[in-house]
Formats: sequence, structure tokens, C-alpha cells
Amino acid sequence: MKRFISLLALALAMVATPAAFADTLYYRATMSGPAEAPPNASPGYGVAFFIVDDVALTMSMNVPFFDLLGTTTAAHIHCCTADPLMGTAGVATATPSFPEFPSGVTTGLYERTFSLADASFYNPAYITANGGTVDAARAALLSGLASNQGYFNIHTSQYPGGEIRGFLVAAPIPEPSTWGMLVLGIGALGLWGRRRRT
Repeated sequence: MKRFISLLALALAMVATPAAFADTLYYRATMSGPAEAPPNASPGYGVAFFIVDDVALTMSMNVPFFDLLGTTTAAHIHCCTADPLMGTAGVATATPSFPEFPSGVTTGLYERTFSLADASFYNPAYITANGGTVDAARAALLSGLASNQGYFNIHTSQYPGGEIRGFLVAAPIPEPSTWGMLVLGIGALGLWGRRRRT
């Protein structure tokens, strides 16, 4: 039941996402232990959503995560790997973690909007390695995300190098009617599962 409520909350959060605009980019990161480098057997998971507005220069994040073995110690975006969807890279965003990311928990939700024009969004070492300016760092990060070379990583007490991670991949936003069907489907599955247990 707890997992059903979590999935329903995630689906409802996705329904509230605004419609796509020409200057808006959508990314999704499906996070797990087997997706880490090196892979691990954590049962933890999450499906994070990112909205980049390349006119307003903002990035909005919706990062739910569940069932970690260790308690959270840090979370950030790494970029850019040598190859798409594989390998490792340095931390591109604020270190040691995003501001106010839930710490010391095994399940949580992080929602925040950042300015991509603000130097504090980036790891200073990432700015230095990418031209020395915020504009150059932003261009490198957006290029890396567009090329599937950036990933979201959650570090924990049990896995200091990262317990779950997922590469950010382009995620087209379906029509609102599709989200409505998703919510109904998750609700039906939850009721069916509940009846089976009773």
C-alpha cells in the first residue's frame, strides 16, 4: 500500500507538469543500484524529472527516491561522461549536495527550481574545467545532457560512491489525457493488489 501511495503521488506530480513549450526541455532519470558504476544490489529506486527552460535559464527538479539501504549523504548531477549512457564523470552541480536535499533518510522527495545563470548552481571545479565562466559551464552541461552524458546520483552512508543513479534522457511530455489514464491505471492496480491480499 505504501508503494502504491508513492506511485500515485508521483503520477499526480507528473500531471501537474506544465505543457511543453518550444524553449523547454524535459529529461527523466530512472535511478537504481544496478545503474551505478560499479553496479550494486540496492533495492533503492526513483524516477526523477527535470525541466530546463533555456530562455529563463532555469532547471526545475522533481526527484522522488525510495527504499535506499543507507541514509542519504549527498546528491548531484555528474557530467559529462566520455560515452552516452555509460561511464563516470565529475560532479557538475553544487557540492557536496544540492541545497536542502533530504539528508539522513532512505525515502524522500526533492523539488526545487534553480537558476542556470547562478554560479552557486555549479561545482566551482566544473566551471574552471569548462571555460572558467558560468555561461561556458551552462553550455557544457546542457550539451552533455542533450547527449545523454549526464547522470543524477544519490550517495548514502552504505554506498558513499553512490547508491542509485540514472542518466538524464530526453522525456517527451504526453498529453494530459494520457496522464489521466496513467493515474486511473495505477489506481486500478492498487485496488487489485489490495483485494488480492485480503
